[in-house]
Amino acid sequence: MSLTYAIPDLHGRLDLLERALSRILEHAGHQTARVITLGDYVDRGPNSREVIEFLMRWSYPNLQLTALKGNHEAMMWEACNNLVEATWWIENGGTETLASYGEFIPGMPLRTVVPPHHLAWIAELPTLFADSKRVFVHAGLDPRLPLSQQSERTLLWKRYPKRGASGHGSRHVVHGHDADERAPLVSSGKTNLDAMAWKTGRLVVGVFADELPGGAVEFLEVLESQL
Repeated sequence: MSLTYAIPDLHGRLDLLERALSRILEHAGHQTARVITLGDYVDRGPNSREVIEFLMRWSYPNLQLTALKGNHEAMMWEACNNLVEATWWIENGGTETLASYGEFIPGMPLRTVVPPHHLAWIAELPTLFADSKRVFVHAGLDPRLPLSQQSERTLLWKRYPKRGASGHGSRHVVHGHDADERAPLVSSGKTNLDAMAWKTGRLVVGVFADELPGGAVEFLEVLESQL
């Protein structure tokens, strides 16, 4: 039975990512598996640059990585390309990201701090991954539209109604973005994995059996206290 592991919003917590991958390797054994990271690698936590570099240098031959874009990567890229006011990103966690790259003086061009190859990597990140049973996305989907017609704003910024249970047709939706310390939050149609790991020190990894419909068959909980 092939497995897919979904890792939600990391926000600069390299420590939790490394611990999660140790758990995944132990769980998967000698099987080949897919790892999907759901975006928001940067901002708020201490090691945004290191998280990006870790994913760029992915070195797990038995684990196929699909790294999705989150709204915080989108903000970072837009700010560094002068498409939005830099203060918008900086005030939403960008301060910590810039600190991870070294000394930043207000007014300094962001592109002198963030390496171009990091921005190029962010630009190429996909916004969703779908298989026959599920759709993995950072924030959410419009259930009325086919996948090919989803807007990037919906994929990166949507927040579902608190009592919303819908997936996308017959597919279960797996997402992060909507931080809640009680995660994982599971309904008939979707799973929210974002337990606000950067703050709580608790990262929840969803384990999905590729041949089975619906939600996770298991959750792997990574705790800061285990580090």
